[in-house]
Amino acid sequence: MGLTNEIIKQRLTEKFGEQLSGFEEPYGMLTFEAPKELNLKVLNFLYDDEELKFRFMTDLAGVHYPGNSGRELAVVYHLHNMVDNVRIRFKVFTDINTPDIYTATGLFSAANWMERETYDFFGVNFVGHPNLKRILNVDEMDYFPMRKEFPLEDQTRIDKDDEMFGRG
Repeated sequence: MGLTNEIIKQRLTEKFGEQLSGFEEPYGMLTFEAPKELNLKVLNFLYDDEELKFRFMTDLAGVHYPGNSGRELAVVYHLHNMVDNVRIRFKVFTDINTPDIYTATGLFSAANWMERETYDFFGVNFVGHPNLKRILNVDEMDYFPMRKEFPLEDQTRIDKDDEMFGRG
């Protein structure tokens, strides 16, 4: 019998109990969340457990939920067990005023640039990161462009008119 979502959920619940929540399976992928203080403990458990073996980080991304007070920023980890070919999604949320989350670079080398990009675009401070600085935007930028804090473009601007681009 291979590794199933039920087995993964059971192992996580045995280890962390009620600290983990939001278990669901959109499109068959087990998804859950944990308090941000536990992100490294959960990641280490998923990596080290001989039954789970989630030893490959496929992706790490940020999401901004401006209407979610106290949980405005999310860091989403996509992990892959390459032995059993199983993927899971793990989320942690943080307040936009204190966006500190422990770095996963000690466990996954791939987290290095993904965390830098998430910092660059969302402002998540990965505590303990070896080189947390902007990776795609200029250092002088004093805002985080993927946050939904700015109004959409002014549609009355004439420099955005179709005639200026030969489409009018």
